[in-house]
Order: sequence, then C-alpha cells, then structure tokens
Amino acid sequence: MRRVVDIGIALFVLIVFSPLLLVLVVLVRMKLGNPILFKHRRTGLHGKDFILYKFRSMTDATDQNGNRLPDAARLTRFGKFLRATSLDELPGFFNILIGDMTLIGPRPQDSNFMKRCTPEQFRRHDITPSMTGWAQVNGRNTISWEERFALDLWYIVNRSVLLDFKILALTIYVILQRQGISAQGHATMPEFTPPSPRLEAAE
Repeated sequence: MRRVVDIGIALFVLIVFSPLLLVLVVLVRMKLGNPILFKHRRTGLHGKDFILYKFRSMTDATDQNGNRLPDAARLTRFGKFLRATSLDELPGFFNILIGDMTLIGPRPQDSNFMKRCTPEQFRRHDITPSMTGWAQVNGRNTISWEERFALDLWYIVNRSVLLDFKILALTIYVILQRQGISAQGHATMPEFTPPSPRLEAAE
C-alpha cells in the first residue's frame, strides 16, 4: 500500500508541478550553470547505495589554486531560496517513482558518512529512505547527528499511517515557516564524525 501511495503522489507532483519544474530548470541553468541537477550517492534500503537527484544550489567557484570554495561561499542567494523553500528537493520525486525512496521515513545520507555509523545507527536503513521524516520535523538540520539517528530509529519502531500523516502535515508547516534549514555556522549540516573509541572508553 505504501508503494502504491508513493507512486501516486510522485506522479501527481511531477505532473502538476511540471511547469514549475521547467521554470526551475531554466533558472538554475541561468544562475548556477550546468549541471542543472545535483547527483549524490546516498545509502538506501539495506545499505544499498543509490543516486539522489536534487536541483543544484551552489556554484563551482574555486580559489586561486583551483580548490573548491567552502559550501557557504558557493551558496548563492538563489541557492538559499531553493533550499529555504525545499524546491531543490523536487527532483527527488523521480527517486520515489523508481523506488529508491519513499515519501516518509529516514532521510538518506551521504554514503561516506554512513560507513562511520554504529551497527545500531545503521538500522535506519532497515526501511526505505525518504523525502521527509520524524527527524526533519523535529529540528531538521539544527539537531545533532546522534539526535537525528535516534529520531530515525524511533520512527522505525513506531511508524504507522497516523504518524505518517502527522509528519506530512508538520513537514508542510516546517517548509512554510522555513525552519531548521541549516545548522549554526554551517551552510547545511556539519560532516558526521562519530566519537573516537578512546573518548567512548573514557566515558
């Protein structure tokens, strides 16, 4: 049933918002250049990697030595607008359509980051990753990685149709309020760095 709902919603969004998608394609090309889509390897169901599609929101600006500038320096005003309104996420509905993602669940993360997870944290991949989830409506990018993982695991244990409707409603509210777009001092979220074994032993 979830898969049927996912396909229905993805098709609805892609068809109804196709004029907006075309406008965004043109604007991204004009303001940020090619490629129009940002493609990134994320960890999906049962640890299998897939390519996530988003509209790009950063330039390819480099320093005098040819090194790419930090995210904050490459994030333009237009890019900030795309992220604040979550319009950059619209291509992700193609991921839902082909089965890489679902509408609600744990948000897929960088595959390199997920290699650093503990076995318990990696349980977030027991279900299909999503466009939005319990962590996204409880702090989004302002919460720590540990809090995010804990919220993802809580959702896996407690997920239900009613909870999904609640998350969907809260997601709309969070987007409209433009809450939790970035962590303090970061363009989005800091890199995931798990505690060192020495620190954990000392504690």
